[in-house]
Amino acid sequence: MIKKIIYFIIVIFITSCGASRGKGSSHAKNRVTKKTPKRTVTVTTRKIVTKKPVVLDNTATSTSEELEATSKVSVTYRNVSDYIDGFKDIAKQNMEEYGIPASITLAQGILESGAGNGRLSREANNHFGIKCHKGWNGPSITHDDDAAQECFRKYNDPSESYKDHSLFLTSRSRYNGLFKLDKGDYEGWAKGLKSAGYATDPKYPTKLISIIERYELFQYDNEILSRENTKKQDRVVVEEGIVNGTTYEIQKGDTLYSISRKFNMSVDEIKKVNGLNDNSLSIGQKIKVK
Repeated sequence: MIKKIIYFIIVIFITSCGASRGKGSSHAKNRVTKKTPKRTVTVTTRKIVTKKPVVLDNTATSTSEELEATSKVSVTYRNVSDYIDGFKDIAKQNMEEYGIPASITLAQGILESGAGNGRLSREANNHFGIKCHKGWNGPSITHDDDAAQECFRKYNDPSESYKDHSLFLTSRSRYNGLFKLDKGDYEGWAKGLKSAGYATDPKYPTKLISIIERYELFQYDNEILSRENTKKQDRVVVEEGIVNGTTYEIQKGDTLYSISRKFNMSVDEIKKVNGLNDNSLSIGQKIKVK
């Protein structure tokens, strides 16, 4: 009897545990398999472009300027410097042979050919804008200048253009007065060319002088003339002061002290001779010196 009771209790206990375990598993299953609603996320992307840095060359060699050749041409300082290096020897040779300052020849070549970048110099090796004129039987090229499609001389080599430029000046009587000037007086030559009718531009002498002084073309004249390498006006002013022994014209940058050193005088002597009450000077002022 007792065994039956124990057996019965065990069966009930096992049945209860199984029911509980089944309910728990069903709950867990339901919890695990429950679906979570999907969420849609929109992502916007932007293409990033990396630009290469722009490098600006601010050196003097790249600064452009305009030269008024037979047509306006933009050139750089380096263009002009390269042109000078290429033609300075020809200009000096022509100076020795024909007596035209190398500085003048180079300055005209730079200005009128656009430092070799103008059409006439590139296509006809004509660096001075020399027109055909009467008696020219050589090759030619047409180009718009004072009038449309004018005739200009064409050369096989730039050196021929340089030689023809020298012959052009030496063979025409209207330029005779130029050859009476000092070969180092580039200012006088620049102004004389304009006065003789070489160019119609009223600023032509100023442009030539500016080019000569900016690029120190006077040094090539001095080499041929075996002179000290100074500007014409500086040399003339000092020579005049020494030659006549009486007056000196004040230049930019002059002081009483610098003048005293130049003429071996004391500052007090200069002030006394000229009746100066202070040390102030003005450009162009003429003072007495010993």
